[in-house]
Amino acid sequence: KWKNLYQIQEERKRIMRETCSKYKSNNRRIITPYHVSRIFVEDKYRVLYCEVPKAGCSNWKRVLMVLNGLASSTKDIQHNTVHYGNYLKRLDGFDHKGIYHRLNTYTKMLFIREPFEKLVSAFRDKFEHPNNYYHPVFGKAIISRYRVNATKEALRTGSGVKFKEFIQYLLDVHRPVGMDIHWDHVNRLCSPCLIDYDFVGKFESMEEDANFFLHLIGAPQNLTFPKFKDRHSNEERTTTKITQQYFAQLSPSQRQQSYDFYYMDYLMFNYSKP
Repeated sequence: KWKNLYQIQEERKRIMRETCSKYKSNNRRIITPYHVSRIFVEDKYRVLYCEVPKAGCSNWKRVLMVLNGLASSTKDIQHNTVHYGNYLKRLDGFDHKGIYHRLNTYTKMLFIREPFEKLVSAFRDKFEHPNNYYHPVFGKAIISRYRVNATKEALRTGSGVKFKEFIQYLLDVHRPVGMDIHWDHVNRLCSPCLIDYDFVGKFESMEEDANFFLHLIGAPQNLTFPKFKDRHSNEERTTTKITQQYFAQLSPSQRQQSYDFYYMDYLMFNYSKP
């Protein structure tokens, strides 16, 4: 079993490196604090985890907190503690020497997810539920720019953004509001062409990959990756089928442009074109 999982890892890393050398000429760029700003540090088991939202990141942070002795079980840790408690250190909080020492000696890992599925998951989470950040900041700007004859109420609250409008914003080179980590490219969040990751896990095989990773770092036997869905737990997880329903709302050219937008992520992590 382990042998098979080792081979899968080698193959994923090979594809990632080959894509980098083919498309990126910046392989030897200096790593700056910006490049490592999404990487969380667990010093006890010497783990660096690059956070990719909507790919199990809340549960990974829980696991890191348990490894670090900050909690005895992943079940005890609330969502807000995970994301706003600042219990985990980020790599950009260290000085140059501290950053390089950890990059060279710790096990570096990231977990990814099929790009369209990740995108739909983020849209559902941020725009289909009350949200006092995404609605006023992104929602208002999106509705006022892309909705013809928007009501005063919609412009005031920023609630009710449609998927099609969200995609218009995403593909707009002159976006009214900036990018957001929930729909940015993994390529940009984790700089895989600059940082040589030791482990590439996939959301689609989360349980197997996660527990293999915990085995590799020598984590306590009783620590397994939590299965629970962190938010809106009564709602079905975003699946391929749900993703297709959302993308069916777009024109063929919008679908193609969305694919082009995530092209490097599709290529680098070996996901087939939807």
